[in-house]
Amino acid sequence: MWVFGSARGFRVIILAGGLALLGPAANLVAATLNAPPSIDPGGSSAEPFGLTTSKLSEGGLRDKWLGVERELDDELLVLALCQEDRRRCQSLPARQFLVIVDNAIARQGRARLGEINRAINLAIRPMSDLVQYGSIDVWSSPLATFAKGAGDCEDYAIAKLVALRLAGLAAEDLRLVILRDTIGQEDHAVVAARLEGRWLTLDNRRMAMVEDQRLRNYRPTFVIDHDGVRQYSPAPLIMVDRRSGRDSAWAPSAAMPAEIGFSGN
Repeated sequence: MWVFGSARGFRVIILAGGLALLGPAANLVAATLNAPPSIDPGGSSAEPFGLTTSKLSEGGLRDKWLGVERELDDELLVLALCQEDRRRCQSLPARQFLVIVDNAIARQGRARLGEINRAINLAIRPMSDLVQYGSIDVWSSPLATFAKGAGDCEDYAIAKLVALRLAGLAAEDLRLVILRDTIGQEDHAVVAARLEGRWLTLDNRRMAMVEDQRLRNYRPTFVIDHDGVRQYSPAPLIMVDRRSGRDSAWAPSAAMPAEIGFSGN
């Protein structure tokens, strides 16, 4: 679980028995000891893209996410200690990450989301897992990514997800969404944040945030939130007809794959 009102309070939670990553009940480390209130969503759009989902109880994607959660337990403690005394903080990645959260907290509404999207996009160099690790599809926690200064789409998304939570957004208003890029034929990860009833996507491929319903040539396949990993039901893909400029729908003929693999940034 995350969001704790003070570093000292979070340390007590950790020592008492650990935490579950995106849980809504805990209080989170904010960049100041008196954190601002969470952004009020002001609406009730249940899921990004308005599609139904089913929970995954097993599989490689779920295993990867559970591994990230375990790493985050340790990293949130580091962030809590650095939050408590910045001058004695020995972790440069933690200090860099908290500065981004500080700057976001100083803003409101959409500007807060945009600050985190922009800052994390600029803080991390795009680099594929194959180049960086010699392996495909390695998921890294935020401080590990900041220590390397490089990562691919899911590393950006995980860092943004944690930063948004620390900046005061409610767990219920955050999702990590896996999309299928139907032009590049690769999987891609973004964060979706609900603001005033609408889901905005935070993407390492662009500085501007795009509403979910305006994304084109992507098919949502999986979503991760405080309740675990879920798979989207197959749904029409909205594409742009380059000749007419109009939207057209394409329905996949086969069920979506149970696993994913990231090959690009």
